[in-house]
Amino acid sequence: MPTSSSAPQWGTDYVRTISPYVGGRPIAEVAREIGMDETRIVKLASNENPLGMSPAARQAIVDALAESPRYPDNDSYALRQALAAHLGVPADWIVLGHGSSDILEMAARALLSEGDSCVYSQYGFIVYPLAVQQAGARHIVVPARDYGHDLPAMAGAIEPSTRLVFVANPNNPTGTLASAEAIAAFLQRVPPDVVVVLDEAYVEYLDPALRTDSIALLRKHPNLVVSRTFSKAYGLAGLRIGYAAAHPALADVLNRVRSAFNTSTVAQAAALAALADADFLQRAVEVNRTGMAQLTAAFDELGLRHLPSHGNFVLVRMGEDDQAGARINAALLKQGVIARPVGNYGLGPWLRISVGLEAENARCIGALRSAFGAR
Repeated sequence: MPTSSSAPQWGTDYVRTISPYVGGRPIAEVAREIGMDETRIVKLASNENPLGMSPAARQAIVDALAESPRYPDNDSYALRQALAAHLGVPADWIVLGHGSSDILEMAARALLSEGDSCVYSQYGFIVYPLAVQQAGARHIVVPARDYGHDLPAMAGAIEPSTRLVFVANPNNPTGTLASAEAIAAFLQRVPPDVVVVLDEAYVEYLDPALRTDSIALLRKHPNLVVSRTFSKAYGLAGLRIGYAAAHPALADVLNRVRSAFNTSTVAQAAALAALADADFLQRAVEVNRTGMAQLTAAFDELGLRHLPSHGNFVLVRMGEDDQAGARINAALLKQGVIARPVGNYGLGPWLRISVGLEAENARCIGALRSAFGAR
């Protein structure tokens, strides 16, 4: 039997250096750890919709279960047609993913290889560096400006080796937003052989006046991919379904690296129903708006700095030292409130707190008051 010193090294060097993605802690895990009933745990860690999903989506899931013994429609015909109508683009512009993270990774697999580079922002979504690392490509990380994307600097950072740029708008975990004018100006500066993925996972939460008409930009720029998800405002996070819109040549490349049957029958049916339920989506947006106001008013009362957010979460500074976020997070966990530490983004003093229902937000506020009062 080989010794540990002679054991083979599996995977490439760049894969072995990847830090695996760590999600928000599950309710059941925290309940076991602190000895609290699961029903008393409040999870505000993963930017999920506190309303759950549309009743229409729930019924669609029930109806679709009968087809689960068979493979799903690999082309997601019905959902692609519905999304095409929703966005006003041809159906062959639509690519389905198991969550929008899948779309991001598809773009990296399809477009990057060793020797290539990818540009993204400091404090950009954590999947960007993971996707680039998996491809063995080089990272060009552009310093943030006011915790958001410095788009002129990102355009200036593009090199001859650059094949891909990721832009999150709004950005997670900071909640920052680049204006429509800034996005349009940025795209004008990007060479036509460099693909830009505009990651709009939180677009449904935006005030319509603040939204970028990304589909109009898509028609103008064949090197643009617009990525969105059903995980956030639509409440289908556990079903893992997202999508992209891109010109047919780019959509074809993404589909060539897409896993077979990457979206389930149940997920396709739920997404189709969710897309049609405009009333539920509007309610989700309104709950988020009032919940955001409830949380930020409390943060102001506690004297906690927070960044203006355009998503369904707030980035809040818990102290001046780099361990402040982890320390307050531990205090919240003891009280049954799960928030999201963001030290892995280089934001050790901060916590990201998702917007919940009124009672959930109140629990979080009470736990914060207790945590700071006990210090």
